Amino acid sequence: MTTSVALLFPGQGAQFVGMGTELAERFPVVAEWYERAEEACGLPLRELFASGPPEQLCLTEILQPALLTVEIGAWLALQELAQPKIVAALGHSLGEYAALVAAGVLDPADAVALVRKRGHYMQSAVPAGVGGMMAVIGLRTEYVYRACEEFGGEEGIGVWVANDNCPGQIVVSGHIEGLKQIAGMFKDMGARRLIALDVSAPFHCPLMEPAAEAFVDDLYEAKANEPRFPVIANATAAPYKDADAVALLLEAQIHSPVLFRESLALLPHFKPDVLLDLGPKPVISGLAKRTIPDIRILAADTPDKLEQAAKELE
Repeated sequence: MTTSVALLFPGQGAQFVGMGTELAERFPVVAEWYERAEEACGLPLRELFASGPPEQLCLTEILQPALLTVEIGAWLALQELAQPKIVAALGHSLGEYAALVAAGVLDPADAVALVRKRGHYMQSAVPAGVGGMMAVIGLRTEYVYRACEEFGGEEGIGVWVANDNCPGQIVVSGHIEGLKQIAGMFKDMGARRLIALDVSAPFHCPLMEPAAEAFVDDLYEAKANEPRFPVIANATAAPYKDADAVALLLEAQIHSPVLFRESLALLPHFKPDVLLDLGPKPVISGLAKRTIPDIRILAADTPDKLEQAAKELE
C-alpha cells in the first residue's frame, strides 16, 4: 500500500548557524543546488550556513533566501532517496515558497531570488524599533481577534493578529507601543504567557502593505506553473486554484494573517497517512501535533532522519 504524504515547510524561527551543511555533505544534489542558489540571490549562503554570524544570518533579507535554500535542499535530497506520493503541501509564511517549489509552481532559483527581494522590502517597510510581534499563549483564537478589534490605543497605533498558529498559540503584530498596551487586555482575558518575539519588523499585518506594494511587480514578472499537487495558501487557508493565483496570494500573504491552524485543519481532507516536516528544525511539527494529532508526523531535520523517513515512505 502506497503511503500518502503531506509536506510541511517552516518559516523564520527554524534557522540556526550550521543548518544545511550536513545535508550538502551527504547529498551532491544539495551541494550543487547551494551553488545555484548563491548565484540567484547574490549571497555567500554556504559561508553563512557554516559560520554565520547569527546576527547576520537572522537579518530578514538574508534569512529568507538562506532558509528557503535549505528547505529546497531537503526536498531535492528527498527526491534523490524516494518518490513518495505527495497529496498536499503547506508552508508557514516563507515556507509557502518552498511548498510552491516542491509542487513545481516556482523554479527554485526564481523563488530564492524573489524572497531576497521580499525580505528587503519587508525589512524596509517599517523603521527599526517601531514595530514588533508578540506570541499570546493560552487564549482562544476568537478572544485574541476580539481584543485586537477592540484595542483602543492612541491614534496611529495598531495591533493585529499575524499568525494563527495552532490552538492556544496566536501571534500578534503591530506598533511596539500598541503591543505594550494590549498586553494587559490579554492578561485580563486569561493568557498564560506573552512572549515578545525577536524579530526585526511587524510581519503579516497592515504595516507591511508598503512591502507588498513594492513586491507585487516582482511577483507578477515571475513565471508560475500549475501545481502538481495541492498547495494550501496562508492568506486563505485554501488550495491554490491555478498558476494565475500565485502572485495575488503571495502579495496578500505579506500583509495578511498566516492562517496556519486553519490550513493544518484542512490537511485531513487530502487523506495523508504521514506529515513530513522538511525544516532544519522541527518547529512546525509541534503546531501540527496540537492541531491534527491523529496524523503521524515525521521530522527530517538531519540527513539520517531524512533517509529514515524516505525508507518509510517508499
